[in-house]
Amino acid sequence: MLSGPVSKPEALRDRTKKFAMRVIRLFQHLPRSTEAQVLGKQLLRAATSAGANYRAAGRARSKAEFVAKIGIVEADETIFWLECLMESGIVKPDLLRDLQPKPTS
Repeated sequence: MLSGPVSKPEALRDRTKKFAMRVIRLFQHLPRSTEAQVLGKQLLRAATSAGANYRAAGRARSKAEFVAKIGIVEADETIFWLECLMESGIVKPDLLRDLQPKPTS
């Protein structure tokens, strides 16, 4: 069965879900220390919420509704928790490199 090209919204929906799944696997491997678990749970909530909110925004009935819904996406919060895990030394930066946004030029 041939499939057509994937639209940008579908591709982003798939990417946000894959990202959430990667964060879930990261969380499963965090140390059991209190600080690692607290930061990890915050990251887990933000990363999984970003994908869920993007999916909900995609069901908007108008451009204005889409913009209102997409404003809820927790992408910046996710980056913050990743930075906290790295800078605290809980997780080595190399292990988080794939989860961090690529620098724009």
